[in-house]
Amino acid sequence: MCGIIGILGKANTTPLLVEALTRLEYRGYDSAGVALITDAGLETRRAVGKLSALEAALEAAPVSGHSGIGHTRWATHGAPTKANAHPHMAGPVAVVHNGIIENFQPLRDELLAKGRVFTSETDSEVVAQLCAEYIEQGLSPQDAVKACLSRFTGAFALAFLFDGEADLMIAARRGSPLAIGHGDGEMFIGSDALALAPFTNRITYLEEGDWAVLTRESHQVFDALGNAVSRAEVVVNMDAMQVDKGNHRHFMTKEIFEQPSVMALALSHYLSPDHSRIQVPEGAPDFTRFDRLVLVACGTAYYACHVAKYWFEQVARLPVEIDVASEFRYRAPPIGPRDAVILVSQSGETADTLAALRYVKGKAGQVIAVVNAAESSIAREADLALPIKAGIEVSVASSKAFTCQLTVFASLAILAARQRGELDQAGEKALIEQLVRTPQLLDAALQQEPQMASVARELARARDILFLGRGPLFPLAMEGALKLKELSYIHAEGYASGELKHGPIALIDEKVPVICFAPVDDLFDKTVSNMQEVMARGGKVLLISDAEGIERAREGTWETLEMPSCDPFVAPILYAIPAQLLAYHTAIEKGTDVDQPRNLAKSVTVE
Repeated sequence: MCGIIGILGKANTTPLLVEALTRLEYRGYDSAGVALITDAGLETRRAVGKLSALEAALEAAPVSGHSGIGHTRWATHGAPTKANAHPHMAGPVAVVHNGIIENFQPLRDELLAKGRVFTSETDSEVVAQLCAEYIEQGLSPQDAVKACLSRFTGAFALAFLFDGEADLMIAARRGSPLAIGHGDGEMFIGSDALALAPFTNRITYLEEGDWAVLTRESHQVFDALGNAVSRAEVVVNMDAMQVDKGNHRHFMTKEIFEQPSVMALALSHYLSPDHSRIQVPEGAPDFTRFDRLVLVACGTAYYACHVAKYWFEQVARLPVEIDVASEFRYRAPPIGPRDAVILVSQSGETADTLAALRYVKGKAGQVIAVVNAAESSIAREADLALPIKAGIEVSVASSKAFTCQLTVFASLAILAARQRGELDQAGEKALIEQLVRTPQLLDAALQQEPQMASVARELARARDILFLGRGPLFPLAMEGALKLKELSYIHAEGYASGELKHGPIALIDEKVPVICFAPVDDLFDKTVSNMQEVMARGGKVLLISDAEGIERAREGTWETLEMPSCDPFVAPILYAIPAQLLAYHTAIEKGTDVDQPRNLAKSVTVE
């Protein structure tokens, strides 16, 4: 979602703002802009499209100043246009905003009635106009912001600059993340530590409802009630903030090929030194306390939860319910002390998932977060935060975070099974051995990339594609379809193989490729029967299986892709590789923007 950067610097901040915005590109955006306090007053430069368009605007009309704010916008209210791009200015105020001001319309009507002139369609301009109105009534910038914040409903991260106040910046957050960066005679604000990494490793994370008054030498944080509060300063590991593509064409391929190493890292975090037991350094949940697990997530993380359901129920005999986060709290499900709720979010800032956390807090026996960002809102507000250890994931379409989420879930399912007496020591060790072997299997699967690229050239011609899988490979079918939609813009759907004959088979003809995830397991023969139903109707089947499966079922298929043989327990992790690489190479063939697909954002911080 939108990215924010603010700098109270010692020199011209324009190139620094652009550099920071470049590091925020991964969040997804469709326009960008900066505002600076110059010798002539507040000035803005804005452009639609990629940051290269903003850089061209700055080259055509240079602007410089020691105090500035910048923004990458993902459109909500109003189309991606220059007028709707941030920063927004009104009188002596410039503002950048991430989130949604839900009551912007009545505030806008009120301000229009007072004669204020709006120049955009956005909800965000209301922030600048209302603040300017209060300042023109005689309030100081600090008091004007305080008055504004009390009137907004919705979610926001905000940064304010004021004409004539070159040593002042005000920041606020409610529902959207924002952090302060501490420098030597400089101060920074950013949507995340990644944006601030070139400038400082000293970070203060604002908490929910906080707002802060910054100068180059000081900062004061206030809570939602206006009380002065102290927030901890943490030192961020800068090595972990390094992002580059290495020798890869896109961040996504880099992240796909990192999966063997990051899975091994995640496993090392949850295994005893001798690899005989699952251990949780943060403090293991006691699964004997719970009668039910409730898993809540969005997007790819939601499909990771579906795989986890098979593991928890089959291995640990622990019932699992799953809900998509955007529906969960509105359904108002009953949650009690014998329920553990596990929320999954790569960023730890997903607005719907954070709202679900706040709904269950105080109701559930334990609230557990599975996250990639240790300092995120979801991690801080959960009873227990479990890291997935994927490292920074820049590409909007998740890959390595998905396999690391699965790794953590597999570890927790084994732990739960041991605690609940469903696995003895030998059984636990046997499943751990399969997990430990999986990074090597991932590496072997990645060696099949040329074959996947070849198949993708044909997939790129299709308008509709179906994915099929049974058991824990059914969620992989849904994830494969999601990846293809995200990256190539081809319509795709994932189904449980047995459901094909209950409706979707009507779509089958020679123009609709059907991709079957079918490792040899207890359900293999049934999956093959479903493939036969497709081929009997002229459908073209891509069979993805191991050598034995291909030998047994290749007759009549359009193409096959061979995966390493593996234990059924780890098959969902292994088969993520073809799901990702087929989508990636189909997108390459179609010429789409792989790392930043249209209309999508990495971290969805609005409902």
